[in-house]
Amino acid sequence: MGKKAVVIRGDGIGPEVVDCMLDVLKQCNLQSEIVLCEAGSEQWDKNSRRDASYIPDDTMNMLEDCDACFKGPTTTLPVPNAPRSVAVTLRQKFDLYANIRPTKTYKRLTPDYSLDCVCFREATEGLYTGIETRITDDAAIAIRKISRRGSRRLLEAAVKWGLEDDKKRLVCITKRNILKVTDGIFWEEAQAAVKNTDMTLSEIYIDNMAQQMVIDTERFDKSVLVSTNLFMDIISELASALVGSIGLIYSANMGDDFAMFEAAHGSAPQFAGQNKVNPTATILSGAWMAGYLGESHIQNAIFEAVDSVINQGDVTTWDIGGQSTTTAMTDEIVRHATKLLHR
Repeated sequence: MGKKAVVIRGDGIGPEVVDCMLDVLKQCNLQSEIVLCEAGSEQWDKNSRRDASYIPDDTMNMLEDCDACFKGPTTTLPVPNAPRSVAVTLRQKFDLYANIRPTKTYKRLTPDYSLDCVCFREATEGLYTGIETRITDDAAIAIRKISRRGSRRLLEAAVKWGLEDDKKRLVCITKRNILKVTDGIFWEEAQAAVKNTDMTLSEIYIDNMAQQMVIDTERFDKSVLVSTNLFMDIISELASALVGSIGLIYSANMGDDFAMFEAAHGSAPQFAGQNKVNPTATILSGAWMAGYLGESHIQNAIFEAVDSVINQGDVTTWDIGGQSTTTAMTDEIVRHATKLLHR
């Protein structure tokens, strides 16, 4: 029986970049079944905000009956009583504990330095559990939950990735001088994860990490960067700026038996419908999903095609120095990928 994935087109620029991704997969002859479903704040608005979640019941039922999902960019409204984000909901629903962002520079965009690392972010605990309470009218607290089990499974996954991808430096980002107990657990599990492997382990505090990534970028080349939820949320965004654009960063949220793929960027409603945004992150995330579904030849062809298109620079979007439209860049990626698949 074939694999099946749910695709959520999302909000803002989501529908247009997801359609580009789907076109690339179709032209590359993806065999897995794709099922389109709705989720996000725009459909929540259309339903008069009566639902408790941005994810309709029909969509959630379909998600429970598939092998993976692709989430287009979705908007999380910063208003009282609005639902929690689609991403956080799905991470916690399916226990997708590892948010993974491979981060690689392109020669044309950053000729003065190279960076090829991967960011591993714990995605179910930390401050993103959403446990907050008001203690007076003028003060509130949030709970930062760090568990040994949650830390261990993330760090073991990070070490496994590094050993398989020739990235044998594990950089553990903490603030253990201040957060002695919570980050103490995380650091202990980092030490345990590399034991009896040929991975090297170093620890760096989050504030110094932000500085070092800017002034000594290549220090983190061929490394696996790993941290708790909020810290890595910040550092992975910084890493995307060093690459040249958040529009290049693809990601996956992985658990033991399910995965959700998404671009790292947001829904950018101010650019919706203008055919100008970079489709790369969405296309690469979709390619990774194809590999996860068992069609690695498609993943490899798309990755190689994107690398060629960006480094050639003739058909790229404005954020990476070009003047082409979203659809024109997508068509160029299709041309390269299909050629690679038929050679």
